[in-house]
Amino acid sequence: MVALINPEDSMPITSREYAEVLASLYALEAAKGMDFKLERVSLALRNLGNPHHRFASVHIGGTNGKGSVAAMLHAMFSAAGYRVGLYTSPHLVSFTERIRVGSACISQQQVVDLAREVRAAGPVCGIDLTFFELITVMAFLHFARQQVDLAVVEVGLGGRLDATNVLDPEVAVITSIGLDHEEFLGSTIESVAREKAGIVKPARPVVVGYVSEDVEALFAAIAAERAAPLCQAGRHFSIAHSPSFRFTGMGVELEDLSIGLRGSYQKRNAGTAIATALHLRTKFPISEDALRRGLAEVCWPGRLEIAGAQPTVILDGAHNADGIRTLRREISDIVGGRDLHLLFGVMRDKHWHPMVETLGPIIASATLTSVLPPRGESPAVLAGAFAPYCPVRVVPKSFDALETVLRELPDAAVLLVTGSLFLIGAVYPWFLQRRGQYSLFSPQPASLPA
Repeated sequence: MVALINPEDSMPITSREYAEVLASLYALEAAKGMDFKLERVSLALRNLGNPHHRFASVHIGGTNGKGSVAAMLHAMFSAAGYRVGLYTSPHLVSFTERIRVGSACISQQQVVDLAREVRAAGPVCGIDLTFFELITVMAFLHFARQQVDLAVVEVGLGGRLDATNVLDPEVAVITSIGLDHEEFLGSTIESVAREKAGIVKPARPVVVGYVSEDVEALFAAIAAERAAPLCQAGRHFSIAHSPSFRFTGMGVELEDLSIGLRGSYQKRNAGTAIATALHLRTKFPISEDALRRGLAEVCWPGRLEIAGAQPTVILDGAHNADGIRTLRREISDIVGGRDLHLLFGVMRDKHWHPMVETLGPIIASATLTSVLPPRGESPAVLAGAFAPYCPVRVVPKSFDALETVLRELPDAAVLLVTGSLFLIGAVYPWFLQRRGQYSLFSPQPASLPA
């Protein structure tokens, strides 16, 4: 069995400085947690010359699908020849994945320099930024200095008070609405929707993906209040799956579309991304060829990804009840009649019992592991929840858990790894090493140490 390593630690340019900066950033996250205010970010950006005013942007929120839509838009406008920034969170393997320009992730040295610059400016101005606020300011500085034409920015959490909501985007996008992060966003769909709708700006278009009728009505009312032109899935644009995938709306009909991401739900995300691209075309003209190539070539790892064979390994970052329900619908064609085994870990603050209820009836065994201790749920507690459905075991370390399961499963079986993006990120280096890659977004082969 190949030894598991962290590619970030083995990259030649990894320095002690970079490691120290990352450690300080994560310590900041642990110490400060989440504190939602826009004043600190606005003040920090103002004292750094308002870099977020020097590029156009698309702002993407939603419960599920926002990362996929962001990746699709980044791929489409990159294919059209624009210099496009992409800011997403969390990362899977390397912190540098969070901030990209074109195909290039931010360099480790740039992370060091930007973090030091932003943190040095803080005490002088009386600013004490949280982890996510600091890296958001770093991203916006990077995009301004890299002279991006367009930045595609994913909301971190919620929308109304998220650090990214200092932007005045060309278009705001809300992909979907479901219950998640209830302790911050509220325990009802309406409360979540209102928080997500906080990114809708006066007189700026907003594209809304596939949501319930009640949520549609709420967004329509909010858009009307803010004089924001509204574009809703099912009303202003639609998708069809048969006989081929096609998009219709906004004066366009596109037939025989191909998406580089697995899963029928990605077609809904693609429809939302296409509608957003069409809203941008007056300022950023994009050809049909570029749009098609971007969709076909988009890369967004860890989302219904088949990462291994014999046994088949499916990696999916579903981390809430809606995501797991969608995942269950999607995997039936992959699994067929084979036994499905589960490697599962989840964050303690997630409403995870419905996730167990969805997965339990379809699995032959469950291996429970730790995710981001101490924030992750206890594997022993998870094992108790899965025990009524199937044989269970606890392997506390995720690397060990993956190797243990793969060593024991027959070639004909299927292993599903899910429950948290942090779990996917923890096991992904194993698959990178087998491919001879250093990072998720670089095809460059590398000789990694065993």
